[in-house]
Amino acid sequence: MASIKRRADGVWRARYRDPAGKEHARHFSRKVDAQRWLDEVTSTVVTGTYTDPALSRVTVGEWGRRWLDGHAALKPSTRGRYESLMRCHIEPRWGTTSIRAVNVADVESWLADMMTRGLAVSSVRQAYRVLSLILEHAVRAGRLPRNPAGGASLPRAHPRDKRFLSHAEVQRLATAAGDYLLVVEMLAFTGLRFGELAALRVGRVDLLRRRLEIAESVTEVNGATVFGTPKTHHRRSVPIPRSLVDELAQVVAGRAPGELLFTSPEGGVLRVGNFRKRVFDRAALEAGLPGLTPHELRHTAASLAVSAGANVKAVQRLLGHASAAMTLDVYSGLFDDDLDAVADRLDEAAVRARADFLRTERGSDVVPIKPARR
Repeated sequence: MASIKRRADGVWRARYRDPAGKEHARHFSRKVDAQRWLDEVTSTVVTGTYTDPALSRVTVGEWGRRWLDGHAALKPSTRGRYESLMRCHIEPRWGTTSIRAVNVADVESWLADMMTRGLAVSSVRQAYRVLSLILEHAVRAGRLPRNPAGGASLPRAHPRDKRFLSHAEVQRLATAAGDYLLVVEMLAFTGLRFGELAALRVGRVDLLRRRLEIAESVTEVNGATVFGTPKTHHRRSVPIPRSLVDELAQVVAGRAPGELLFTSPEGGVLRVGNFRKRVFDRAALEAGLPGLTPHELRHTAASLAVSAGANVKAVQRLLGHASAAMTLDVYSGLFDDDLDAVADRLDEAAVRARADFLRTERGSDVVPIKPARR
């Protein structure tokens, strides 16, 4: 039930009862505004998108903390990243704003402001994703009829060209890495993420089957190393190239199964930042590969696998991607040669079929010789 009445002071009072029987009222200086408000409320009730206005008064900051606290299963690295994005980008702008006051125009203005301040496109998009997840959680909780940040125009990422090394370049880099030669070769020829390599234990190296069992990954959260599952939460088995078996045999000999395969000079976890400062960046310069990053050795592994004849499904399993579609999204350019090969095979088949057809057609014009009657 809804009604509009004019008070003695000339103000229009609009009121209605929600589906739960609770009364709500607002006051307007014009009757047309009061009627518009009631029409909007009635529309949400009819379409089933009505939410109690009191529930949407909670601030983005408070609801964001509730949302994060409710995700106990998040990996420590993911939780740390979400907390950082909330602290640095979401709470300064939206912390005291009620969730119902968020709108697309203000969200897009916030995105533009972050870009103006020089944030990387990836960071801007990640901040938006966290805000959107917070608001989507409010929708599921019945506090909002829809996600008010949905449909915002996001800045486009311009990924730089991926860098793939040849076998010769990998060997130059590995040689320049000195005592960490095998670390470079493992990254370039197995496609492991650095955190997966740093978490690899002696007992998960099977030299007889030539397999690595990838079950852990290590990341840094607030300066501390944290062990967890690999990025996709799935174990996988990665082949060991024959060329690395003898070197690995020397590394694992006489060591306990639970020991880390590779460690820092002090015997601790091999951290990517320290590894770059102490070994990798210098080795890259010495090998004539300035600016190279350890992650580009993972790209190199994909490239070398494809050039050796691996199909997209095999590359997906090697790298531990969640799907073959993801592998194609990341490395679609590597499979262009496959298209050329397909075209060549289609050509060959068409030529053979045409030749067979012509031979058959010509053969049909030949009149068989019958023996003479006696």
